[in-house]
Amino acid sequence: MQAGNAIYETIADLPPVLPVFPLEGALLLPRTQLPLNIFEPRYIDMVDAALAGNRLIGMVQPSPDMIQTDPDFPVLAPVGCVGRLTSFQESGDGRYLITLQGVTRFAIGRELDTITSFRQVECDFAAFAHDLTTGVGEEDVDRHGLLKVLRDYLDANNLEADWQSVSEAETEVLVNALCMMCPYGAQEKQALLEARDLKTRAETLIAITEMDLAKTNNGGDGGTTLQ
Repeated sequence: MQAGNAIYETIADLPPVLPVFPLEGALLLPRTQLPLNIFEPRYIDMVDAALAGNRLIGMVQPSPDMIQTDPDFPVLAPVGCVGRLTSFQESGDGRYLITLQGVTRFAIGRELDTITSFRQVECDFAAFAHDLTTGVGEEDVDRHGLLKVLRDYLDANNLEADWQSVSEAETEVLVNALCMMCPYGAQEKQALLEARDLKTRAETLIAITEMDLAKTNNGGDGGTTLQ
């Protein structure tokens, strides 16, 4: 896989330790882009370190299954996604505007004791080596079912889509883009991230959306939560 000017052909091309940016509700998937507004001093330090090094940052959510007792040091979800810093801009008021391009998911191992202001963890990429290859599993995705539930969701919420662009999109691009744009909560987004393959991710998105539509049609206010 190529991200920016770097090429990651195997998991051996990735570092065993990454800085991590815990951010609730943020979903990064392989070959997608995530714009971020960085303003906390510790994450300014993290971006500076990434720019001076391999430009890789681990995006991870605080664990949606755990009670968080320290908002400044949350318990981390077990799986995150590596992003390569491909765009960087200084705002002029102390912030950084950056874009991360997803490379591959990783399982979080031991957290390191470091002197840096940001957290760093050991990473295990073994279960996600297929993330480095574009389009793996596209032929197994129920694209028709995905588009049907997308149309139902848009109709239920009086929204429109550029159907020409949707129809022309590669299946992997379509699935991952819809996952990143979906308005669901941290638990749902973590389930989408942890789905073992593209087919399972699409099926998970369809199931979440159908649950949300059913709740809305029954007089609820949406916001489906997985049980």
